[in-house]
Amino acid sequence: MGKTIAEKILSNHSGRDAKAGDIVIADLDFMIGQDGTSGVAIDSFRKMNAKKVADPSKIAIIIDHSSPSPNEGVSAIHKKIREFTKEQGIKLYDIGCGVCHQLTPEQGHVVPGNLVIGADSHTCTYGAINVFSTGIGSTDLAAGMISGKLWFKVPETMKVVYKGKLPKGIYSKDLILNLIGKIGADGATYLALELYGEALDEMSVDARFTISNMAIECGAKVGLMAADKKVLDWVAKHSNKKPNPQTADKDATYKQVVEIDVTKLEPQIAKPHQVDNTCGVSEVAGTPIQQGLIGTCTNGRLEDFQIAAKILKGKKVNKDCRLIVAPASKDIMMEMIKDGTYQSLIESGAVAVTPGCGPCVGTHNGVPSDGENVISTANRNFLGRMGNRNAFIYLGSPATVAASVIEGKIADPRKYL
Repeated sequence: MGKTIAEKILSNHSGRDAKAGDIVIADLDFMIGQDGTSGVAIDSFRKMNAKKVADPSKIAIIIDHSSPSPNEGVSAIHKKIREFTKEQGIKLYDIGCGVCHQLTPEQGHVVPGNLVIGADSHTCTYGAINVFSTGIGSTDLAAGMISGKLWFKVPETMKVVYKGKLPKGIYSKDLILNLIGKIGADGATYLALELYGEALDEMSVDARFTISNMAIECGAKVGLMAADKKVLDWVAKHSNKKPNPQTADKDATYKQVVEIDVTKLEPQIAKPHQVDNTCGVSEVAGTPIQQGLIGTCTNGRLEDFQIAAKILKGKKVNKDCRLIVAPASKDIMMEMIKDGTYQSLIESGAVAVTPGCGPCVGTHNGVPSDGENVISTANRNFLGRMGNRNAFIYLGSPATVAASVIEGKIADPRKYL
């Protein structure tokens, strides 16, 4: 019987003929922590009486969620992380370097066929480059750092096929929001997603990251894509590690197959306060907004800002609205400066913040006020997500956010393209 991508990667790393439902202990290629979770992981490491990590070259900790530190309590955690990484010889990405899920592939730490864990739920992002990457808890990260291994239950797989070519004004964010709306926030719980289709083939690797990033929002453990030429070329530019791409067998067994005709889609919106509370933009067009956010590990890449800058060129952010831009990494910010995207956005009225997660998680940098509506390119719109339980968060593509901040209300971006 044939195997899925998930079954193949977990078989390769466990030395077993692993099938869905099996429990395996597998060797890890890389693992990450961030400042919101690594403090607990370090404490767990100490409680386990460990002295040394198994392989410091396979670990990175990224200070991105509260970067720079907004208060003395967070500063104490940052100090603990800095001391631990220095002690153990672990790679540290300090304040301003960027978001963990951009830095990990961008800096060449992971390549196709790898098995990766991260103490952050959106570690599934790297599935876009054929990596089995999944979020785990801080204690599991400690165990992984000590042993270089972790246990996994091999997931069943849902196959998703996007049919047709992308219409004008429809982006990767629209595709994943539509899928989550169709199957629900728990529609793929503990499943691996395998994502295919002409629409994906047309997309850049950066755009594909957006889709895999949000696999967790429908409960999936990973959001896997095949390693085509675009992926292999992208990886070769970023890493000197040897890839081992995996493809599903033709006779692989799937729990479910979902097909979506992209040619009929309009720009998608996730309404408060659930990511699966989705609709076409026409349903909520005209809803007043007071703040827009473009950035995060979902849509904080160069291509995302270029799309927004093109729409905003020659226009201004509405006087009753703010626009915050947060590049996903320092390298992306530098590219934005070089090609004029950064200046263009600032001239339109955008406010740029430190590369990192700040506005998304609500630790600092753009906490909305009571009753305010925010339209964001982030991956979550839960109650209180951006730091205020009395605010309302709508999710959309960078194009939709750009169009909306021009008008001061949710708007269809296609009129600006």
